Amino acid sequence: MFAYPPRTEIDHRTLKLIVGLIALSLASLTSLLADTAITSISASYYESGPSHVIFIGFLFAIAAFFFAYNGYTPLQMIASKVAAIATLCIALFPCDCDGHKPLVPYVHGASAAVTFAILAFFCYVFFKRAIKKPSGPAKSRAFIYATCGVVIVLVILVLAVDRLLSHSISLQLPRLTYYGEKTALVAFGLSWLSASHWLPVITTKEERLARLTPQPQVMPAAPAGATT
Repeated sequence: MFAYPPRTEIDHRTLKLIVGLIALSLASLTSLLADTAITSISASYYESGPSHVIFIGFLFAIAAFFFAYNGYTPLQMIASKVAAIATLCIALFPCDCDGHKPLVPYVHGASAAVTFAILAFFCYVFFKRAIKKPSGPAKSRAFIYATCGVVIVLVILVLAVDRLLSHSISLQLPRLTYYGEKTALVAFGLSWLSASHWLPVITTKEERLARLTPQPQVMPAAPAGATT
């Protein structure tokens, strides 16, 4: 009834597609389903119902991906594992927001800063790989990666300056943190969607076919003297 899948496991590009979609939808869903106008995505931790569940569940899903993802170098592997731990800390250690006091101060904010910094790092990694390829779609992806990385860094800087200035900016713009986090998450989502090679306009036919090509299965060697 169903055709046998071309791969025996979900490949990393499909995981990038899933995580990109999660990142794109996290901010909008938590805000839409919250009982109040949350001033940050993390404030949905204190909401009742779907907003709280989506916040925790989506972050755990992103953390699970980073635990599974190794990248192409030891540095990328380490960065992905650090991002996984930091993402879990964002979910497990509530923020100091909307009048709520966290049980453990500073962990949430530091974890969020580490996570966004690593997301910007991966934008740079993707950019370096794409810019070396001669095809037009690869150059388009390189532009997307560079733009998304810059956006994430700018969001980190704006939110850091606001904190250093005793939230003088967010006092004038109460939802500054929410919109900053949403902007960074959208940049994260777009960059990983682009890296998934699922988007036809910025992916060559060969790259799409490579994503669908079954990987050769390596069978363990039979013990000496064994018969079949």
